[in-house]
Order: sequence, then C-alpha cells, then structure tokens
Amino acid sequence: MGNNFAAAVFLFTLFINLALLPLTVKSQKASVGQMRIKPKLDELKKKYGDDKQRYSQEMQKLYQQENISMSGGCLPTLIRMPFLFSVYYLITQPLTYFGGVSAEKAAEIMKTLGVKSQVEAVNVIQSTGNLPAGVDSAVERLDFSFFGLNLTETPKFNIDIFNNFQWIWLIPIMAFAAQMLTSIISLRLQKRTNPDAPSMSGMILTMPLISLFIGFSVPGAVGFYWACSSLVGGLIQAGVQYFYGPQKMLAAERAKDIVRVYEEEQKYIANRVTDKESDK
Repeated sequence: MGNNFAAAVFLFTLFINLALLPLTVKSQKASVGQMRIKPKLDELKKKYGDDKQRYSQEMQKLYQQENISMSGGCLPTLIRMPFLFSVYYLITQPLTYFGGVSAEKAAEIMKTLGVKSQVEAVNVIQSTGNLPAGVDSAVERLDFSFFGLNLTETPKFNIDIFNNFQWIWLIPIMAFAAQMLTSIISLRLQKRTNPDAPSMSGMILTMPLISLFIGFSVPGAVGFYWACSSLVGGLIQAGVQYFYGPQKMLAAERAKDIVRVYEEEQKYIANRVTDKESDK
C-alpha cells in the first residue's frame, strides 16, 4: 500500500465497516424487534394515548419486557460518525495532518500558491518540487493517484462533455454509480424481506444525485472517499438486511416459540406420567 491514498482510504473504510458489523447486526435486530411489538405498541397508544406520560412509561416497560433497545437502531450510526468526520478531515487537510503545520500556516500556504484547498496545495507542491518552509516532507511522498487519475484535482463540469471531457470526471461518476448500486440493492432487498414496508422507490435517485453533485464540488480525493464509503457501507448494510431480514428473524423467533411450547408440553406430560406412577 505504501503512501497510496486510494488504497489506504478503501482499506480503512472496509476495516471500519467490518469492525462495526456486530453493532450493525444489533441495530437490524432492534429494528425487527420494534416491528414485532408494533401491535402491542398500537394497543398501548389506544389505551393511554391521551396520557403521554403514562404511555411513555408503559412503552418503556414493554421494551424492557421484550428485551429490545429503544436506541439500538441509532447506535451504529452515532458511533460511525466520528470515524467518518475524522477521515474527511484527514483527506481535506493533508498539510495540517501530514505536513504538521497549523491551520493558519496552511491557509497562508494556500494563499501563496493561489489554491482554494489543502489537497490542491499538495498537488502544486508535488508538481513543482518546492516544499514550503515548516512543512514535513511526508507531504511530498503522499501518492494521490488512482489508476492514473490525480485525486488532488477538483472535477470541473462542463456542459460540452465531448470537447471538454476530463478523466477526473470518473470520480464523481463512480460516486454516483456506487450510491445508485447500493440504493437499488437496498430497495430490492427491502421489498423481498419486508413487502409491507413503505416503498422508497421515489427517493432512489436522491442520494446518487447528491453524491454526483458533491463529487463535482470537491477534490477527487474526497469524491473517492465518498464512493468507497457508499459502496462498502451500502453493500455491508444490504448483506445485513438480507441475512437478518424481518421475515427471517420473525420466522426464527416463531420457531423458537414453537420449540419452547413443545418442550413445555413434553415436560408437563412427563410430570403427569411421573405423578400417576407415584400414585400407584
């Protein structure tokens, strides 16, 4: 991997998502649990709807009885956010984090070089070979290439795509495609695992278009990170939805209930037989 930025971002994104997989599964189970007790929650709402305090108390009691976390569905997202922001700042501020200079010093360097971002400043430093005073030489060793694309460049869209096409446009297009792919997979899995859920087909283009817009507004390095995050995180989430879908988990719980009832009946029968033999 060496100093290659693209490889580091991909592997780090994969590692974070795999490390948080247990929490993602727990979140999915909590969501299914909430679906399972929804009829009971509806009954509580009918019974205590006018008394919000009592309804809240009874709802918390029900969650405790059913061993379901009320915040379980939000936990993975909350834990993931600091990592996402950390990687974002590392990507957008290489002079600060790799060059060892303050934000003020980095701003001065950007102004001197006539660029608007630290990523673009790194591009100028590497292309000219002039390392500003006080900047660590690690900046010169950073490799922002991805299959020949320079990820320090910011894609600039032009409506004349045939005469002004730039290969760096592939980064925002990749971000769009990654988000589109995961959106389609997630939608299909949702229909298969939970047919009764509200359809989100009308929103299928929202996130991909946001990804495309962001990709043409930031250096390619940020767009590449966005693409990796969408692809890796989306595919892992889709896998969790497939293996821990509502129908599968509810069917598994029903099977456990059937086994439990059967075992209790067998135990009851065995006790009755033992009692009769004792009476003899």
